[in-house]
Amino acid sequence: MKEQFQHIQESLGEALKKVEDRDSLEVVRTTFLGRKGALAELMKEMSNLPPEEKKETGKVANQTKREMEKAFEEKETIFDVQERKERVEQEWIDVTQPVIQKKAQGSLHPVTQVQNDLEDLFTSMGFIIADGPELESDYFNFTTLNIPPTHPARDMHDTFYLEGRGDIVMRTHTSPVQIRTMREYGAPLRMIAPGRCFRNEATDVRHEHTFHQLEGMVIDKGITFGHMKGVLEIVAKRLYGPETKMRLRPKFYPFVEPGVNGEVTCFLCKGKGCRLCKKTGWLEIFGAGMVHPNVLKEGGINPEVYTGFAFGFGLTRLVMLKYGIDDVRLLESGDLRFLKQFSVC
Repeated sequence: MKEQFQHIQESLGEALKKVEDRDSLEVVRTTFLGRKGALAELMKEMSNLPPEEKKETGKVANQTKREMEKAFEEKETIFDVQERKERVEQEWIDVTQPVIQKKAQGSLHPVTQVQNDLEDLFTSMGFIIADGPELESDYFNFTTLNIPPTHPARDMHDTFYLEGRGDIVMRTHTSPVQIRTMREYGAPLRMIAPGRCFRNEATDVRHEHTFHQLEGMVIDKGITFGHMKGVLEIVAKRLYGPETKMRLRPKFYPFVEPGVNGEVTCFLCKGKGCRLCKKTGWLEIFGAGMVHPNVLKEGGINPEVYTGFAFGFGLTRLVMLKYGIDDVRLLESGDLRFLKQFSVC
């Protein structure tokens, strides 16, 4: 039987000489060293040997198995060396070549970051996010919002008109989206409308011709001023912390009645008075009020059945307050040195 083990070992050596790739090597391994391979089958026959021969034959079998496994390892090593050599040749690098600069990764604009945060908040309260055209008709931008052609409030919305089309303007606020949404969905309704707005401003550190707003509206049966105050308090605390207080002061807006100006305690001085809040302890962040009946009618909603409230945030102003930015023009400048300060992963 010793001769049989020697014959298997010699046969393996001849088979390994003909192997040219790893697939062929695996076939040879299975043929000779597999669970049902030649060596395993021969070792099963040892059970038929007399006791005095089993011990000596067992030593021969174990020695043969070790040598066969070693032969396989040597063959695998040869393949490993060849593959490494091929890989080195394929991945050759010219060390004299200039370094290839990694492309800079962009990030969200600070206005977009604040907008996304507010959108998450409002959608969690059941609001939909609506959108509308930036190039708007005079009718939707003014008339449907209770601002007829002769209304003095139009002076506060000095805007850009399309040349040759006096009835087309760059929208001065996102309020036209409220009318469009009411006409599309009717009541009850909870919606917000974030977006860019445009006004013919003399630009300085506090004024810019392009800015961002986020307006919202809630319409249903029995909506009151108290509902509006509750929603706005949630927003104020989300923006500036749970200890933030809010106050409302009367103010005129043609599309709401009554209208209010919303202020929150200064997040920097906590209401004590500082340069940011001009020593008042309060920061103006939004306008709001109960939707005017004329606006509800323009939206196709019966003001005898439904009431509602509307509010508007200047997203650009919120960003300036949050990050202590003292020049609004920086936000639209496209200056990467400025914008990189607000990058988030």
